[in-house]
Formats: sequence, structure tokens, C-alpha cells
Amino acid sequence: MIDPQLSAYLKLIHGSYNLLVVCLFVYQGIAGILNRKKRVAGKQPSLRLIKRHRKLGKALTVLGPMGFLAGAVLTYTDQGHLLKYPFHFFFGIMITASIVATYVISGKIKGSNSPWRTPHFTLGILILCLYCIQVILGLGILF
Repeated sequence: MIDPQLSAYLKLIHGSYNLLVVCLFVYQGIAGILNRKKRVAGKQPSLRLIKRHRKLGKALTVLGPMGFLAGAVLTYTDQGHLLKYPFHFFFGIMITASIVATYVISGKIKGSNSPWRTPHFTLGILILCLYCIQVILGLGILF
């Protein structure tokens, strides 16, 4: 068990970190949608935006699961077990699995007509939806 005051600060840090990650995922989603719209319209997407999307995707593949692991460690050290907040934990696992799956699929995307683009897009939307639920659950824990 850790000091209650330290625990409160760590919860705020965990929430702030993950809120930043959510904002980066929203930006990532917007960049992906803009690329997709141009590609579907038969136009060439911005090379700069494509490079940013790819680079940020790799970073988010690390940052997202790190937030989950930090929350799991915080919960375990503070509460003595992982399932004090089972829904928040479950959605964290789902988000982490979706992030990893999206990253694996992104490596299979070759060419503008790759069949892996739609699953990549669908998982990206799923990640954003899961994060919305996760933020609400997290705020319920925090307050």
C-alpha cells in the first residue's frame, strides 16, 4: 500500500498522461481519415501527413499500453489487487489489444488498394470509441 496522498497524485498523473494519449489518438484518427478520404477520391494524400501518421502510430503503440501498465501497477500497489475497478481494467485491456492489432495490421498494408486498410480503419475507430468510454470510467474513479 502506498501513501494516500501520493496515490491521489499518481492517479492524477495517470489520468493526465492518458488524456494526452487520447488527444494524440484523436489527432492520429483525423490524420488517418484525411489520408483515407483523399485516397478514396483518387487523389494523392499529403506525403507529410502520411509520414506523420506512420511515425505517431509507432509512438502510440508504445504510449497507449504504457498508460495501461502504469494504471495496473498503480491499482495493484494502492489496492492490493488489479480488479478494484474491473470495467476500467477490462477496457484498458481491450484498448491495448486493439492498439497492438492495429499496429500489426498496419505492417501488412502494402499499396493504395490493400485489403488491410479497412480493418486498420475499423480498429482505429474502435480504439477511439473505447477510449471515450475509458475516459468516462476513469473520471468516475477519480472523482
